[in-house]
Amino acid sequence: MASAGQLDLQGHRLIQLGALLFLLTGIEGFAISAFPSPMLARSVHTLAGLSGVVLIALGLVWPRLRLGRAAATAAFWTLAYSTLATILIFVLAALWRAGATIIPLAAHGARGTPFQETTLQVLAYTAGPTALIAFSLILWGLRGRG
Repeated sequence: MASAGQLDLQGHRLIQLGALLFLLTGIEGFAISAFPSPMLARSVHTLAGLSGVVLIALGLVWPRLRLGRAAATAAFWTLAYSTLATILIFVLAALWRAGATIIPLAAHGARGTPFQETTLQVLAYTAGPTALIAFSLILWGLRGRG
């Protein structure tokens, strides 16, 4: 089992990351109209805010997880990576006015260069599975009563 200290520290780091996302969301909100794709920038704003809420909530729950040391570490890092990679996809898409191949509803037809679209796809194809791993481990860690 992971030590209480490890889980407490990881939970605290998730809360800090969530608070950081709130700060960045607030700053980014002032610049939405300056992005090449304001619709995608608004999506960044919404996604980062929601991600901040999720990270803070999970940070509060984190010390209750019943996971081994390796599983807790894997859950923490896959959650952090998938969250930040997903936000990065939208940030890059908003800056590049791209994303039609991977986030067509948010992109509203905005299509970047083949390199840009491929970059967004690679990020998305790595963020998705890591999110599934993270949430599977978290769900497993919440089994039974503590």
